[in-house]
This record gives sequence, structure tokens and C-alpha cells, in this order.
Amino acid sequence: MRGLEQIPWLYDAGMDRLERTGFGRWRSGLAREVGPGRVLDLGCGTGRNLPLFGVAVRAVGVDPCRELLLAAGRRAPGVPLVQARAEALPFRDGAFDTVVSGLVFCSVGDVPRGLAEVRRVLKPGGALRMLEHVRSTSRMLGWLQDVTQPLWTLATGGCHPNRRTEDALAQAGFALEPASHAAKGTVRRFQARPQATPRERS
Repeated sequence: MRGLEQIPWLYDAGMDRLERTGFGRWRSGLAREVGPGRVLDLGCGTGRNLPLFGVAVRAVGVDPCRELLLAAGRRAPGVPLVQARAEALPFRDGAFDTVVSGLVFCSVGDVPRGLAEVRRVLKPGGALRMLEHVRSTSRMLGWLQDVTQPLWTLATGGCHPNRRTEDALAQAGFALEPASHAAKGTVRRFQARPQATPRERS
């Protein structure tokens, strides 16, 4: 489904405006604190995270939209870019030390499957660093998000403003690290790690 999110110049214009209001600090914190090693920038879009990673990071960007990947290539020349969906990542098990997801899982079609794929491509002990907007805890604002969701999702090309992403992570077997959790309004930034399954613990 093509929408505003899949048109590079419109997406970047909107993000430029948003990041001037302070959101840029949230994105910077998401990327600059990534440790060394192989990092998957999941849903890299036009590549806004890629120039922010440290020199010890070996990043790979992935996005389902070819037009966005072309823009990402201009923003971060030399970074490997792959066209793929979160639900079907073309990487081996345990390929990455960290997965970074900035405003992505609001638009993933099958969230449980996408999170299962993130878990699969993470090395043991690896981390998911996420920046996301979620359903408001305010009864009125949450209701408004629910009411406007179908039209918003259609216009943007997939974004759901009312997802309970933190709950989805817990259901997928991820544990949020409380010290990494930052919240303001409906915006969340945090780090999470897969919990061992009963089979892995035995």
C-alpha cells in the first residue's frame, strides 16, 4: 500500500519539520548509543539513522520500498542496503549484534512475525533498540487515535497511530530494560532483549 511514507521527499519534509521540534534528539539517542558490531537498521527509510551510527558500527539498512532505499543510498553512500520486509528478513540466524527500529513497527503488517524475525537475526545477548509512537494512555486521545486510524493508515501507506508496541514486545518474548526507557506523550524510546525460551533454558 503506497502512501505518504513511501514518497521520499514528502517523508523527509515531514521528518525535517518534526525533528526541528526536538524529535531529532530522540533519533540521535537511538542511533548514537548503539554499541560496536553488526547493526541492522530495520525500516531504514531514507537513511536518516545511518549517518548517526558510530565508526565501530557496521550497518546494513533494510526497507521494503525501493524509492526510499535509493534516497538512503544518497544519504549514506557505501552502506549495504537490502529491499525486504520485516516479516521476511533475508539474513542468517544470529547475524546482528543490534537491531535498530525507528518509527517502523507502527507500519509493519504482521507485528508478531516481524518481531520473531528480529529475534531470529539477533545474536544471543543482542539488543533491539526502538523508537516508536504508541497508543496514548489518555482515554480521550486513545479513542481519537482509534477513530482516525483507518484513514490515517490509508493516507500514510501503513502507519497505525494506536498500536500497543510495548505489549507486543512482551508477547514476543522481549524484556524491556527499564534504565533505557524514555517516554514523552505517545513517544517511546527503549532497548529490549529477547528472553530465553524454556527450551533454551533447559
